[in-house]
Amino acid sequence: MLRFAPGERTMRGVTTPLDRTETARARLEEVRAALREELGEEIEAPGQMTYGSQAAAAAHVFAQQRDLALRDQAERRYHAVDHALARLSAGTYTTCETCKGEIPAERQELLPWATTCVSCGSHLR
Repeated sequence: MLRFAPGERTMRGVTTPLDRTETARARLEEVRAALREELGEEIEAPGQMTYGSQAAAAAHVFAQQRDLALRDQAERRYHAVDHALARLSAGTYTTCETCKGEIPAERQELLPWATTCVSCGSHLR
């Protein structure tokens, strides 16, 4: 029985590493579908406030603000994922947008929507 390491496949008995962009495309499509579902959920508006429920109303407004911030973050990530998929189609997925060097595979495994190498990415913060 043949055994294969993670990230490998067999072709007529020969084991070759999976294409990096093939794996990235599948992961990005999965992330995009999850984000699309998340963005489709409604955020509940605060109800009418009564004098006896000021603390409850404040907690509800806080939760709404948190949900809005998380939605904003999800929208930014959704656009980043779309951009990464466009880069895949254009053949520039593994190229840093800043220095034109190669983005390490490890970075793209952790952040498949990364557009910069580690060095350039650390300067953006």
